[in-house]
Amino acid sequence: MLHLGPLRVEAIEDGAFSLDGGAMFGVVPRALWEKQLEPDARNRVRLTARCLLVRAPGRVVLVDTGMGDDWPAKTRDLYAIDRSATLLSQLAARGLSPEEVTDVVLTHLHFDHAGGLSRQGALVFPRAIHHLQRRNWEWAQAPSERDRGSFRPENFSPLQGSAQLHLVDGERELLPGVRVIPSEGHTAAHQSVLLEGGGQSLLYPGDVIPTAAHLRAAWGMGYDLQPLRLLSEKRALLDRAAADHSAVVFDHDPRVRACTVRREGNEFVPEQEIAL
Repeated sequence: MLHLGPLRVEAIEDGAFSLDGGAMFGVVPRALWEKQLEPDARNRVRLTARCLLVRAPGRVVLVDTGMGDDWPAKTRDLYAIDRSATLLSQLAARGLSPEEVTDVVLTHLHFDHAGGLSRQGALVFPRAIHHLQRRNWEWAQAPSERDRGSFRPENFSPLQGSAQLHLVDGERELLPGVRVIPSEGHTAAHQSVLLEGGGQSLLYPGDVIPTAAHLRAAWGMGYDLQPLRLLSEKRALLDRAAADHSAVVFDHDPRVRACTVRREGNEFVPEQEIAL
């Protein structure tokens, strides 16, 4: 657990899954990326669905909701979905029920981040306000042919027309010490989350920087809609993190939960691993 002034922050996993290694690393040759994450016989790399639990005075905040449970057997096999440890079981282990969650901050609506929003058509966190960039919500209603497979409308359709959906426009502080920073390179209006308190900070960049290997400027994903724009957005976030000595949390890295970073020339490298 990390204390940021009044904020208490933990990284918690909603299981694990696998994606094609080439898709995860885009134009990076396999000879390079397989040194970071070893592929299986089907060329898939193992990933975690890492979320954040943030406890603040009077609030219980989740950042992203992971894969969720509503998956047919064929898709479970395709993505090698492992539900042995889930977001809900980890909340329960901490004495928290879904009804006690007051806020859910969504980086974006791809299935590995919004899959845990609902179950069988009902919201999993029925009393929470769900914060999302307005343009990401709009994009998810009619995605492009290129990224349509990354969205499962059944995950987020229960929020349609709900008073529990709070649509955000641009960078802003949602709650004291909880700020969102939008970007466009991965998907329309993805939002990274910056937590600040007690003179310290933590950055959850979501899929802008999904693993520690993706700290390298040119290492992006095949899923990124605007790779060149992502490169500049990544550098801006990391410049900010390096200057502030922020912990950077990786949402999909199975080995490194979080670390501080430093700049070396035009690149950023891990500095000190942070326990969360």
